[in-house]
Amino acid sequence: MVKKKKPTKAQQRKIKQRRSMFLAILALFVLGLALVILMQFRAVEKPKPYTQDIPEQYVSIYQRAAKEYGLDWFLLAAVHRVETKFSTVEPMISSVGAIGPMQFMPCTFVGWSAEGCPATGGVGSFTDDDLVDPAIIKKYGGYGVDANGDGKADPWDLEDAVFSTANFLADNGAKDGKEAQAIFKYNHSDVYVKDILFYRDEFKKAWNKDIATKIKKSGKFVWLFCLVRCHNFYLSKCIDLS
Repeated sequence: MVKKKKPTKAQQRKIKQRRSMFLAILALFVLGLALVILMQFRAVEKPKPYTQDIPEQYVSIYQRAAKEYGLDWFLLAAVHRVETKFSTVEPMISSVGAIGPMQFMPCTFVGWSAEGCPATGGVGSFTDDDLVDPAIIKKYGGYGVDANGDGKADPWDLEDAVFSTANFLADNGAKDGKEAQAIFKYNHSDVYVKDILFYRDEFKKAWNKDIATKIKKSGKFVWLFCLVRCHNFYLSKCIDLS
């Protein structure tokens, strides 16, 4: 019987190096496969037109504002959709003088007790600085909010505008469940109220359906996640290169 020679230290190092290299290559292959599959999964999801979907980049703004003022965030999304089609309408100045992505009348934003507001139908005679000055807004009792902490409450800034809208709606009944009343205060039109509530409900249904679909689909990739997350354990335990 021929006695098997014990590998030298140099040979053992080479074996370990080959094993490590193989594990590394295999791990990269698994990660690459995961990336390709996930990219294909995302590629089949066609973007929906703005009339049926909420732009993803705005969702966190609506949600934070709604949480701050105790509202349904889909209501804020609906106002943004109806007023300026998610800021896609140019210029964002209405024929009566409403401005910005959420279409505030300057006097509603700064405060109707400011000089010249009733006489100008809500447009006022504010300087650019006064329009965005939190101190001036506080003085005249407006709804403008400095949401991003830059020292200005700007009706042209989406974050400030959405928080200001939430402030207005909450103060006019929405935080107590009187959404239709608050919406009518925002724009004195029964058709406008119906439009806002329609989009609120449609957005909510589409959002909840989308979440349910993603949860269902995510189950198909659990195995892939586990393999990628724990590949070192599985490979080291299941593959013997010696």
